[in-house]
Amino acid sequence: MDDLLERLSAGLPAEALITDPDITAAYAHDMASFCDAGAPAAVVVPRTVEQVQHVMRTATALRVPVVPQGARTGLSGAANASDGCIVLSLVKMDRILEIDPVDRIAVVEPGVINAVLSRAVNEHGLYYPPDPSSWEMCTIGGNIGTASGGLCCVKYGVTAEYVIGLEIVLADGRLLTTGRRTAKGVAGYDLTRLFVGSEGSLGIVVGAVLALKPQPPQQLVLAAEFPSAAAACDAVCRIMERGHTPSLLELMDRTTVRAVNRMGHMGLPDSTEALLLAAFDTPDPTADLTAVAELCNAAGATEVVPAADAAESELLLQARRMSLTALETVKSATMIDDVCVPRSKLGAMIEGTAAIAEKYDLTIGVCAHAGDGNTHPVVCFDHTDADESRRARESFDEIMALGLELGGTITGEHGVGLLKKEWLARELGEVSVEMHRGIKAAFDPLGLLNPGKVF
Repeated sequence: MDDLLERLSAGLPAEALITDPDITAAYAHDMASFCDAGAPAAVVVPRTVEQVQHVMRTATALRVPVVPQGARTGLSGAANASDGCIVLSLVKMDRILEIDPVDRIAVVEPGVINAVLSRAVNEHGLYYPPDPSSWEMCTIGGNIGTASGGLCCVKYGVTAEYVIGLEIVLADGRLLTTGRRTAKGVAGYDLTRLFVGSEGSLGIVVGAVLALKPQPPQQLVLAAEFPSAAAACDAVCRIMERGHTPSLLELMDRTTVRAVNRMGHMGLPDSTEALLLAAFDTPDPTADLTAVAELCNAAGATEVVPAADAAESELLLQARRMSLTALETVKSATMIDDVCVPRSKLGAMIEGTAAIAEKYDLTIGVCAHAGDGNTHPVVCFDHTDADESRRARESFDEIMALGLELGGTITGEHGVGLLKKEWLARELGEVSVEMHRGIKAAFDPLGLLNPGKVF
C-alpha cells in the first residue's frame, strides 16, 4: 500500500490523490442494487491525460486493479470498486475542447456533463441527441462506457451512433487514438465501436469526437390515455407500421403514472392504465400529431390530448423524466431493469412483467422507450425485509428471462456491470463469450481494468 501511494503521488498533484477512507468510501459504488462493492486503496481524480497515463503505468507495474468512474449514476454496478483497487474518477476532466459547426463535431473530455454539452452545442445551432434520464448529472465518458440511450432514441439512436473517435489510455499507459473527425471513414477495424459499451474493461476514455446534428425545430408532444397497456402497445405498433418517425415515443404504466402524480403533483389521470407520449420535431408537428392521434383512437385510447405549445410539451416530458425517481419513493429500494424487446413484443413484455409482479406480490412499475422496445421495469421493495428483497431479486431475474424468451436483450442502455454478467453468457452463447474474453486479453492481458465486470 505504501509503495502504491508513494508511486502515485510522485506523478500527481496532491489534490488529485485521495486516501482518506471516509472519502474514498463515497466512491465505492454506483446506483445499482444487489451489487457488492469493495474498499479502494485510493481514489485518483486526474485533470490531464498524462496523469491518467501515470496511474495506469503505476497500476501495471504493481499489478493493482483500476476501476474507472464517471458520475456514478449507472444502474449495473459497473463503477463499483473492488478491494484494494485504484478508483479513477474522470469527473474533473470536464472541458469541451472544440465545437465545429462546419464539420458538425464536438471534441470533449470524458467528465463533461451530458446536459452541459447539449446546451453548449445548441448555442451553435447544433444538437447532441443522446439524453439519458440522468442527463443533468451523467458524464459523456460514462455514457460512452455503457452505450447509454435516452428518450430520443426512437428517431436519433443511442450514444454509439454519435461517437466517431476516441482517445484511450490503455492498461499499460499507452495512448491509443481510434476513429476519425471526418463524416466518413472505414480504415481498419472499428475500434471506436468496440470501446463504446465496454464499461471501462478495455481502456480508459480520455477524449471523444462526437457527431452532431442540426438543431431540429421545437418538438410538440401528445399524451394518449389507454384502458390497458396492451392497447397502448398496439398504438405503438400502428404508429411505427405506418412509417411515422416520432422524436419520442414513451410509455408509462398505471403504477408509474400514480407515482409521478404523488411526487410531482403533475395532474396526470390516475384512472389511466397506460399513458403514451408521442412527440414530433418536424417542420409541421401538428399534422404528425393529428395522424398519430387517429391511430391512438383506433387502438382504443380513451383520451388524446395534444400539447398546445412548447411549455405544455415540456411539462409532459418532465413527467416522463421523473418516472424513475418517482418509483424510488414507492419503497425504500428499487431494482431498475432495462430489457429491450422487438416492438412487436412490447405488449407481451409489459403484460408478462405485470404477471411477475403478481406472482411475487411486489410493486413493479414500467416506463419504456416504447418506440424502440426498451422497457424499464422498476422493482420496488423494502431492503430491510429479507424475504421481500429475495422476491425482488428473483422477480428481476424472471423479467430478464422473459425478455430473452421474447427475442430481446438483457440490457438496452444500462450495461452489464456486476448485476447482469451471469445473464450475459446466456444471451451471447459460449462461442461469443470466448471471443469477448479473447478481446479483453488482447487489450488488458493482466486483467487490471474493471475486473469482475461484464463477464
